[in-house]
Formats: sequence, C-alpha cells, structure tokens
Amino acid sequence: MLRMQQQVEGVLVVGGMAEAEEHQEAAVYERVARMASGNAVVVFSASGCCMCHVVKRLLLGLGVGPTVYELDQMGGAGREIQAALAQLLSPGPGVGHHQQPPVPVVFVGGRLLGGVEKVMACHINGTLVPLLKEAGALWL
Repeated sequence: MLRMQQQVEGVLVVGGMAEAEEHQEAAVYERVARMASGNAVVVFSASGCCMCHVVKRLLLGLGVGPTVYELDQMGGAGREIQAALAQLLSPGPGVGHHQQPPVPVVFVGGRLLGGVEKVMACHINGTLVPLLKEAGALWL
C-alpha cells in the first residue's frame, strides 16, 4: 500500500489522498466481485456497443439469461466499474500492445471469462457451452 507523507505546519501527516484512492479502488473491485457473482452469467456492457450486442445475442441464443449491467447508464459508478474491468482485462506491463475494448466483459460462475474475443473463441472451440453448464446457466 502506498503511504503518502507530508509536512503540515511542523506536523508529519501520514496517509492522505493516495490511501483514500486505494481504499476507493478496492471498494470498486469488491463491488465488481459482488455483481459478478450475483448470477451464473454476468455481462458488463454499454447500451450502444455493437460487440456487447453480439455477446448478449450469442448468450441469449444459447438459452442463457445473463444479468446485464449497462455501465453507460450507471453514471459515475459505471465509469469506475468500467475502469476496474479494463484493469482486469489488461495483459499487464510489457505484454503485447493489443488492448481489448473496455466492454463487453463476461463473468461465468463468478469468474472472469473475458471480453468479446475470449467469448467468441470459447464458442468456436466448443468450450463455452460446457462452461455455462458447469456454472448452472444451462441445463441441456
């Protein structure tokens, strides 16, 4: 945890903005975790996003009724959640230069599956339906 120190009128102050920002960031990740585990399949989406539409239609076509959070309709909280999701999807420092779009982000069984590319890859290679069955989203 980052600690910020500053001298204010001869008194050393520890903590401050960096600590508050870390606490707020942790709260956003906790909120995402709660939301993601609220249903067998959860999609974080944006209402005008064509790739979000594709993922939602694919899941509905398979017989899955996902919980969908339209982040663009959630105000400031939606932007915070979208930023946290972008961090979860980022490949990390020094790993490729390909950046995923911030939405859609799909969770299956409370675990991060990924964005549109991962969902489509799982569908094409035949692993999506077994994942959905394991999470209790499909019974057939």
